[in-house]
Amino acid sequence: MRVLLVGAGGVGGAITRIAARRPFFEAMVVADYAPARAEAAVDALGGDGRFTAEQVDAGDEAAVARLLARHRCDVLLNATDPRFVMPLFRAARAAGATYLDMAMSLSHPHEDRPYAECGVKLGDEQFAQAAEWEKEEVLALVGMGVEPGLSDVFARYAADELFDEIEEIGIRDGADLTVDGYDFAPSFSIWTTIEECLNPPVVYEAGRGWFTTAPFSEPEVFDFPESIGPVECVNVEHEEVLLVPRWVDARRVTFKYGLGREFVETLKTLHLLGLDRTDPVTVPGPDGPVAVSPRDVVAACLPDPATLGERMHGKTCAGTWVRGVKDGKPREVYLYHVVDNQWSMTEYGSQAVVWQTAVNPVVALELLATGAWSGTGVLGPEAFPAGPFLDLLTAYGSPWGMREQ
Repeated sequence: MRVLLVGAGGVGGAITRIAARRPFFEAMVVADYAPARAEAAVDALGGDGRFTAEQVDAGDEAAVARLLARHRCDVLLNATDPRFVMPLFRAARAAGATYLDMAMSLSHPHEDRPYAECGVKLGDEQFAQAAEWEKEEVLALVGMGVEPGLSDVFARYAADELFDEIEEIGIRDGADLTVDGYDFAPSFSIWTTIEECLNPPVVYEAGRGWFTTAPFSEPEVFDFPESIGPVECVNVEHEEVLLVPRWVDARRVTFKYGLGREFVETLKTLHLLGLDRTDPVTVPGPDGPVAVSPRDVVAACLPDPATLGERMHGKTCAGTWVRGVKDGKPREVYLYHVVDNQWSMTEYGSQAVVWQTAVNPVVALELLATGAWSGTGVLGPEAFPAGPFLDLLTAYGSPWGMREQ
């Protein structure tokens, strides 16, 4: 397996550190718009000859396709933000390469009823091309991070091993992370966080299909394991709600994020001021007017999440809560994966949230390389057997857990 990794930021850098400990691939080309970032990711690996740094614009499909061909890469792993999903997705197909991402193509709210009906849903652009990928016998594995990704694997495992009937699958994400020296310092890309938190959340119900609600709706307090404790969670737009019902039979699917009230109020303020917008606005500059995206300005004003590990304390938990029936009796479980920031920093030099996101696509790559997972078309993690993934994740030194509710 020869891999082109596009994006050498926090998650991309963590991917290289995790992959460097595994023998399943022949080469990994680490490409980024900023050459110094790609070079730093490779240099940090201590001379592992399988890794090479390159420069590429993720939005330039032709350049990405040329890079795939030049290095004879048969896999493209997308570690950029969701704006670049479609150009990288198309470049991989043009090159006949397997494609993996951790977030899917962007949504667009319904023009007239954004908080009741779906417009363009997350992943719609990718699934619209599924027949072409299948016809060409090429695989696009979409949503293969932690959430989406591992959370979807948990849903598949629950359906296959733990339940006869499933009433509800609810992804629940929470943490007790703190960052020294900052009153507001997101642990993940603020660009992506704004996108998913301020868009209308999507809910799935059998018989009704997908529909939307208002941002931050249906608050609930969820008790997270391993001493994290109770955290208020709210509805947020996320890929699992669009992926799980395609392969798993459940009467209801939701995603709720433990953001905390202060974080929610900050996001609401950004929206009120128009600072969540991605369309450029014109501002004065030293050499004349400059067009800038307000959301990019917000991101530039905040610390890079990948650099916060030394200041960060606590744990992050990703998991899937499932309620249904087994052997004629009600059952309720929470399948989860917890990463302690102190452990991930000591072991890998990566903060907990980016490491937890990064480990899952590496596990998936190894399963594809060994043939334990295989397929064609545009598929989510639910389309594959869960057991091999969960076993290999544990073998990577990061076990998962299950709690009967």
